[in-house]
Amino acid sequence: MFKKTSALCMTLLLGVSLTACGGNNAKTTNAAEPAKGSTTQTTETSAKPAETGYIPKELEVQFVPSQNAETLEAKTKPLEKLLGDQLNIPVHVSVSPDYNTIVEALSSKQVDIGFLPPSAYVLAHDLRNAADLLLQAQRFGVNDETGQPTDEKVNFYKAMILVKKDSDIKTLTDLKGKKIGWQDVTSSAGYVFPAAELKKAGVDPETDVQGVTIKGHDAAIMALLNGQVDAVANFQDARNVVAKDVPDVFEQTRVLHFTAPIPNDTISVRSDMNQEWRDKIAQAFIAITEDPEGAQIVKDIYTHVGYVAGDDANFAPVREYAEAVGQKIK
Repeated sequence: MFKKTSALCMTLLLGVSLTACGGNNAKTTNAAEPAKGSTTQTTETSAKPAETGYIPKELEVQFVPSQNAETLEAKTKPLEKLLGDQLNIPVHVSVSPDYNTIVEALSSKQVDIGFLPPSAYVLAHDLRNAADLLLQAQRFGVNDETGQPTDEKVNFYKAMILVKKDSDIKTLTDLKGKKIGWQDVTSSAGYVFPAAELKKAGVDPETDVQGVTIKGHDAAIMALLNGQVDAVANFQDARNVVAKDVPDVFEQTRVLHFTAPIPNDTISVRSDMNQEWRDKIAQAFIAITEDPEGAQIVKDIYTHVGYVAGDDANFAPVREYAEAVGQKIK
């Protein structure tokens, strides 16, 4: 499992309490053997599902919110219905406290589908052999200068390190000795990519800064605005989430650093899932985002604006960055 430093053990009580989904004890798993004719399964390093592999009678879907969980849980109910209508089986969508919990739930077959960011997907796929890549999300691009979305759909995003506008922090090296708000250590934008680029700049994210774990990118920005941390690591541009409550958040803050592009989030499926059902699930998610009502529901939940077939090769940079911060992925 990932190495956590003592700096990351401090938890800022700004996030809300979340509850992980319980499993479905009635599920059983059939033996797996290589599948044939896959159109959505592109990974090569894990065992292929059997054509007679696991066939769900109901579907457990889980994700970690990037915004206030109390608001978000209410928004998951319409997604349950849309997926259930597409698949003709009951669907349960739940919120998990962190990505490690989803990886464990996929590994123990308590969850069938996980919305996993790149680093968590690599952990689940490479190290745990618990999940395979099904789909990769699309989001609208973001203008670096304004922080506003473009009208171009892209399959990558960036992380950013944010400071207050009047901060004396001008470079990454100025972060030495400062307090930084991180997300969970499996978060690509909230930890892995920013931490790796700090190391490249000569700043050790484990010993040179004081790390504070904050649940939620919006909560992290609020901690920055309130002076509880000196900088925060966020996805680009999480300030748009906060702007609803703090309209001048862009005027109060400044981007210190943009990271290299990060592959967009995944929809990952448990590794023993029947191939026919992989295809059905993939087609269901794509169909939902092609319908205006469904597209808005998915966008409200996770800012996804579409899905494309996943390609494991896209995640090579994620493996490189995870190794750079000492995370075991093989």
